[in-house]
Amino acid sequence: MRLDIVTLFPAVCEGPLGASIIGRARERELVDLRLVDLRQYTHDRHRTVDEPPYGGGAGMVLKPEPLFEAMQDVAPPGAWRVLLTPQGVPFRQACARRLAALRHLVLVCGHYEGVDERARQALFDEELSIGDYVLTNGALAAAVVADAVIRLLPGVLGCEESSEDESFGRNGWLEYPQYTRPAEMQGMRVPEVLLSGDHEAIRAWRRQRSLARTAARRPGLIQGWDGDQ
Repeated sequence: MRLDIVTLFPAVCEGPLGASIIGRARERELVDLRLVDLRQYTHDRHRTVDEPPYGGGAGMVLKPEPLFEAMQDVAPPGAWRVLLTPQGVPFRQACARRLAALRHLVLVCGHYEGVDERARQALFDEELSIGDYVLTNGALAAAVVADAVIRLLPGVLGCEESSEDESFGRNGWLEYPQYTRPAEMQGMRVPEVLLSGDHEAIRAWRRQRSLARTAARRPGLIQGWDGDQ
């Protein structure tokens, strides 16, 4: 996959996307990640990317010209173009899986009071939000989406089951409780079933605990659940 992130702050994305699993995926060329500075598509000595909004009001709005030039440069036909904005559709794991199947994904970071509406209407295939809150700019949101997508690419996690056997994975529920050594810590013991070696019993326990945790914390994730399962 090729993944372009168009932002005013490439360094904000480089930090989290240059380390750990994602950093190693880039080194192994499992993803072609490119951080694109929107200011390189300006043509004045101040590299101006924003202007006050028509009609008045607080804040500044991203100008359309740099965005049009940037998308013409980095998003050829066939690329899927996404704007990160608090007004977007909530980003979910199912969306991450859908985006991970693309050959070329372009993420554009909103900033200031938003993006000129003409650019929004003409340039983007969809708009996504990572939550009902506002960040200083969309670079962190783009890094979150990129991380969630890249980790699903073949070979990135090493064990392909890791992306299925986790929260929002195969059945969409929250993940079951996890334990590791030692078997006892400050009087708290690991559940005996996990020490039993009985794989069928362990699978049943994990499913039950996953369902119970999801019902308690995120009941909306359990389609058709009537409380008796």
